[in-house]
Amino acid sequence: MSTELSAGSAVDVTSLIIELQSAGLRVEAPVESRRGGAGPSDSGMLWIEGIPATVPLQTGPTQTDDARSSPYVLKAEDDGQGIYRDGIKLASVAASHRPRFYDMTTADGVPYWKIALLHLDSLASTVLQTCNYWGNSDQCRFCGIGVSLDSGNTIAKKTPAQLAEVAVAARDLDGAVDATLTTGSTRAPDRGALYVAECGRAVKEASGLPVEVQFEPPHDLAVLDRVHGAGVDAVGIHVESFDPAVLAHVAPGKFRTGIETYFRTWERAVELFGAGRVSTYVILGMGEDPDLTIAACKRAVEIGVYPFVVPLRPVAGSLMEEVAPPTAEYTERVYRKVAGYLTERGIGADTAVAGCVRCQACSGINGLQNELSGGKPLLQIGSRPAGLS
Repeated sequence: MSTELSAGSAVDVTSLIIELQSAGLRVEAPVESRRGGAGPSDSGMLWIEGIPATVPLQTGPTQTDDARSSPYVLKAEDDGQGIYRDGIKLASVAASHRPRFYDMTTADGVPYWKIALLHLDSLASTVLQTCNYWGNSDQCRFCGIGVSLDSGNTIAKKTPAQLAEVAVAARDLDGAVDATLTTGSTRAPDRGALYVAECGRAVKEASGLPVEVQFEPPHDLAVLDRVHGAGVDAVGIHVESFDPAVLAHVAPGKFRTGIETYFRTWERAVELFGAGRVSTYVILGMGEDPDLTIAACKRAVEIGVYPFVVPLRPVAGSLMEEVAPPTAEYTERVYRKVAGYLTERGIGADTAVAGCVRCQACSGINGLQNELSGGKPLLQIGSRPAGLS
């Protein structure tokens, strides 16, 4: 794939999304977006030819240089929007709009949007907006978890009841299809896993939505049994980088936890939740060795873990806000390798049930996997969730 898609030529949507997530998108039409914080920050949320995508935007002088220099532009059309380059339309776009549940408040006056946000069709919340790593030498350099809290765009702790209330509204008013709950890491031995699982239980019982919860490896793997017992559908346990030298620099606390600890935690999680329902973020563009990264992704896939490979998304207010995303060629090289392993293992977005892997908007890997599998549905193989026959 060329870094510059040719105007007027046939455009593969996956290639376009990979390119946009590297080059960014200038905006001349309204689009729902979010700034700062955890999750797909500083991004527009789009449906590009029906495919969900989060893309760095240029909407004003405060945006990052990578988006500001983009040759791609989002333009309004009579019947929607389109992505153009050099005046030639490359793709049609249905932009997401402000969710209706954002206009609601809890009985004690907290706006719903401060409790959870809608990322395209997925409800998402950071249930504990504080983190043991934030504001000290352990702060993850790519993360913006404290930015939203400092700006007043969220509250420090969401309760299970609040999240359940918002989940029902998001489902009924805006068509949310799943929920993703994450948390800042805590000093407690469970690292926050039990609280986010309690929140997940409340959301699932109230709304019926599939739920993924995300947390750091607990000190005692028996905590995973309690998370599974809460009835959530999937877990995300995010190593961020498989390159030890990079991890030591960008996430010292995670480095001390140790990559092998992540593998041990994933193995137990797969025993409980099943292959394809355990995932880890793998961020590209932080100086990692690509071959080491690909090999470690292969090892993760072999035990049933989905390595959700994404390009670095510079977050305003983070310690890496000035770092440019990786090139499209670089990300595609890694995507193709990992997509091949996922296809061979029989796991993909459709086996994830809930969470970032189910959504796929922040990566181009799913499109390449669909290409490799001929667009055929993937069947889950290997380990099955505990309690299923």
